Amino acid sequence: MLPAYAAENIGCLYVPANRYEGACASASMAIRDAYMWVASGYYDIVIAGGVERAATMGTGLATRTFAMFSDARYEYPAGVTFPAVFAMLTHLYASKYNIPLQKLREQMARVTIQSYKHGAVNPKAQFYGKNADMSVEKVLGSFVVCSPLTLHDCCPFSDGAAAVVLASEAVAKKLTKKPVYVTGIGQASCGTLSNQSDYLPRIRAREISSQQAYDMAGVKPKDIDLCELHDCFSIASLIATEGLGFFDYGKAGEAWEKGQADIGGKIAINPSGGLKSKGHPIGATGAGQVYEVVKQLRGEVEPQRQVPDAKRGMTDTLGGDGGTLVNMIFERGWQ
Repeated sequence: MLPAYAAENIGCLYVPANRYEGACASASMAIRDAYMWVASGYYDIVIAGGVERAATMGTGLATRTFAMFSDARYEYPAGVTFPAVFAMLTHLYASKYNIPLQKLREQMARVTIQSYKHGAVNPKAQFYGKNADMSVEKVLGSFVVCSPLTLHDCCPFSDGAAAVVLASEAVAKKLTKKPVYVTGIGQASCGTLSNQSDYLPRIRAREISSQQAYDMAGVKPKDIDLCELHDCFSIASLIATEGLGFFDYGKAGEAWEKGQADIGGKIAINPSGGLKSKGHPIGATGAGQVYEVVKQLRGEVEPQRQVPDAKRGMTDTLGGDGGTLVNMIFERGWQ
């Protein structure tokens, strides 16, 4: 009954307090529902977020705990962990798009380098001030976690918390001079990884969820200025940007090589440093992504990672091995 205790501890006596379970997408699910409650007119103001303590568990216990997000009958007992899931997706990606594995690994290293570059100047990042000198050679030369993924292809275990306040337009204008509007939301679910085999390495639930958000907002991928997406592993960034429509299938790695996924490129991906550098506190990640997009739209982040004149941002949160996907689009509410 943690939600009730949390509400009481912040002085919100007797209000409804709900808990969400969608693995890494839990906070995004909460924010999506909070949006619908406010949009319906039932509530004027709602707070939604999440919290996690994983680093204190240690690598072994945290790995086993996170693997429990997988199917309890066929995946978890077989020893499938999330590094294994995304290692398999890496091999599938290379095969599907006829990319030599070594070439793909070098492209994935570019994802890591970009993430570390932005996280190094983000005071709220787990790797703040670290890894700014990362190179392709260092990424490829770090120890293998699950072939072909190395240490620097993987996000860290993280402790953290994040929360956002959603309010009606009338209330929001009383609280801030820089309101940010939620203009599109989407959520889709899927079964176990094996049951997604018709589409892999694409994550079909993401394609459906993001299209819901685009349709609701009345925009297309080309209209998005920045995206905080679910880069739990470097290959996940390539898969996500393609599923969201930012790059053609099989071409995201080339986009990173050309700087098209960085600030000043076609679209700024994870200027916060993303899960790989900002950190991945499971229950808080979705809310943390929303926080980062809002701060970008308000022009309130560090100059080194501010997306110039950002008007529209998007979040992408993946739960488990593609079982839950939540996408949201945000727009600046002032000129």
